[in-house]
Amino acid sequence: MRAALFFQTADAPARLPALFGGSPPVIATSPPIYWPVGTFESLSGKIDRRELVCGVMGLGYVGLPLAVEMGRAGLRVLGFEVSERVAALVNAGESHIKDVKGADVASLRRSGKLEATTDMSRLGECDVISVCVPTPLGKTKDPDMSYIVAATEAIVERLRPGQIVVLESTTYPGTTRELMLPRFESNGLQVGKDFFLCFSPERVDPGNPKWHTRNTPKVLGGVTAQCTELGGRVYKLFIDHVVEVTSPEAAELAKLLENTFRMINIGLVNEMAMICDRLGVDVWEVIEAAATKPFGYMKFTPGPGLGGHCIPLDPHYLAWKMRTLHYKTRMIELAGEINTEMPAFWVGKLQDALNDAGKPLKGSKVLVLGVAYKKDIDDLRESPALEILDLLTNKGVVVSYHDPYVPEIVADGHTPPGAVGVSVPFTDAALNAADAVMVVTDHSSIDYDRVCRHAHLVIDTRNACARHEAAHPERAVIAHA
Repeated sequence: MRAALFFQTADAPARLPALFGGSPPVIATSPPIYWPVGTFESLSGKIDRRELVCGVMGLGYVGLPLAVEMGRAGLRVLGFEVSERVAALVNAGESHIKDVKGADVASLRRSGKLEATTDMSRLGECDVISVCVPTPLGKTKDPDMSYIVAATEAIVERLRPGQIVVLESTTYPGTTRELMLPRFESNGLQVGKDFFLCFSPERVDPGNPKWHTRNTPKVLGGVTAQCTELGGRVYKLFIDHVVEVTSPEAAELAKLLENTFRMINIGLVNEMAMICDRLGVDVWEVIEAAATKPFGYMKFTPGPGLGGHCIPLDPHYLAWKMRTLHYKTRMIELAGEINTEMPAFWVGKLQDALNDAGKPLKGSKVLVLGVAYKKDIDDLRESPALEILDLLTNKGVVVSYHDPYVPEIVADGHTPPGAVGVSVPFTDAALNAADAVMVVTDHSSIDYDRVCRHAHLVIDTRNACARHEAAHPERAVIAHA
């Protein structure tokens, strides 16, 4: 039996239209009576009073920053984790995410606003549940929905009237309505009346000093208008600007469009890099010249391949969905092919440069600088450096790496075996001992003038040494695309 909330008041009939709409019923009685309060109105009151308990499923790069912003807004937050280690760290007032300060976590723990748990039965305590779980791709680039399915099943077991569920994990259009909604309604509850379901894609950019969880505009779309209204009002408590759209599908596609746009344009400049290589033209000079146009152009730069939790993966969710509808996403497929070729392209550039120096690739010593997927962070997810390290190892290269943010690359079942290793110190001797140094990730803390002074050969995939190479032509040969 569902629980009903009631309030007692003598003027309930007169106030009823403000709650439910329409004209007040004619009541031929003067004593006070009880009027039912629906879940919408109950939740609305909790939002106004900031009395919500917020649950965040997954305390990683997306979930922990979100939980901290919720706590800062004065909301009580329960973080749900499958990792006992992560839950213990958070409960100890520590942060395992570089963009989240440990002091902020500790402050929220002291105030009682943040708690981490591995006990999924406590989902029933939450008024709002934000799902921030991974959505990887399989080897055939099909979506691995196991994490979302597991989160959905965990919620279904505890779903009660008066809860809002917001999926934040990037996924294919239709996931919220087609995968989650039927399971939530299987226990007799009705969306938009008993519970409320939305999609609001994460927009996390690790290492970005300007844009973070609170000040990055947040898109949100609900299954019903009531879902959108309540979800939007909740998120406006801790997000500066919430952009409401009419459906979860619109929100799901907005996220995919954002990252497909970037993936395709990076594919374009990566192909331009290979074109310039064939033509003997410096692609970086071409890009800088094109960037002087003040309209109709947006600058993208080539590199060793795509990395991170979004750009290499998200477009393939859309491509997979469209294949189920007998439509081929040609631009996504082509850009994906080009971007996937870049690690092998740069290994080929290294081999050619060593040949020109009279050295074979096999047996040569190569020092890779930077292995995170982008500069000044410790995130290895989908990093092209991992494939480059693996390719070099498999070709018989004596390879080592230095990364000030990644002290060790561990074997975790996903990392290529040839990439596993420990960061070596950044010294003049290490630079000089290598037959070639390959700049894969251009961390700001690396002294590139020092690299050019002491390396015999530099393969620069990021143009990081451009300001220094002319000063040391006798020491370094810089291989550009």
